[in-house]
Amino acid sequence: MAPWTASDIPSQKGRTAVVTGTGGLGFHDALALARAGARVIVAGRNPRKGGAAVDRIRADVARADVRFELLDLASLDSIEAFAERLGGSLDRLDLLINNAAVMTPPRRQVTADGFELQFGTNHLGHFALTARLLPWLRRAQSPRVVSVSSVAARSGVLDFDDLQSERRYKPMAAYGQSKLACLMFAFELQRRSDVGGWGVQSIAAHPGIARTDLLPNGAGPSSPEAMIRRFLWFLFQPAAQGALPTLFAATAAQAEGGLYYGPDRLGETRGHPSVARVPTQALDRADAARLWADSARLTGVSA
Repeated sequence: MAPWTASDIPSQKGRTAVVTGTGGLGFHDALALARAGARVIVAGRNPRKGGAAVDRIRADVARADVRFELLDLASLDSIEAFAERLGGSLDRLDLLINNAAVMTPPRRQVTADGFELQFGTNHLGHFALTARLLPWLRRAQSPRVVSVSSVAARSGVLDFDDLQSERRYKPMAAYGQSKLACLMFAFELQRRSDVGGWGVQSIAAHPGIARTDLLPNGAGPSSPEAMIRRFLWFLFQPAAQGALPTLFAATAAQAEGGLYYGPDRLGETRGHPSVARVPTQALDRADAARLWADSARLTGVSA
């Protein structure tokens, strides 16, 4: 069987997609979906970057149906306002790609609502966004929610006594916890969809190691992580390649709800989409249910 590529994306005409994140993987997700005919809403916190992403997509795709919407995943108020605006303009939502992320800021930072920035943005923000948009997803035919995790989830540990890293903040540990939470959320959402008859496919994906600005944006342009990204760029696959597992999960007929997809080579760091190895800790259903309950309590939003 030939490797799956963006050229294998089936027509997305008539489908509406929300993609969080204006650069890197999110940009390539939005571009590929626009090429396939979807109506794409690029959601991000920076209007200048969002507008530039939309302009690039329109320059590449004639008559692309794409627009930018303001969304700060580090603010529950912004998430609520975004969902209200979309609810007023859409009759349904076919696809939600929970992609945007913050990675390893050297010092502990918090969101507008006081959550540790990585856990608050990467997991809690997307949890609240999904819950807010679920009524419109349930109105669609064959809706999908794709949650983007990371190879860092393999070393992630959920510390329910210190989810906000208030006692001890270690940048990579906090990032790993947030990405493990994204993965467990994807699995738990599928279980709840099955029980509740929501008809929503919840699928997880990770990009391997991709050439994006996530490291320099989070750790800082002069950090060791950013230097590795800059001078050892050849170790990172192109962002368009890293986006493929997410696009497979979002569009491929053979993608299944409740599964996890990533690259197929070199320990899932690069390659083409394939079923990914699930970390043992992500399979704990009791912890997933507890994470859901804690996330609902912290955000004040639940499905």
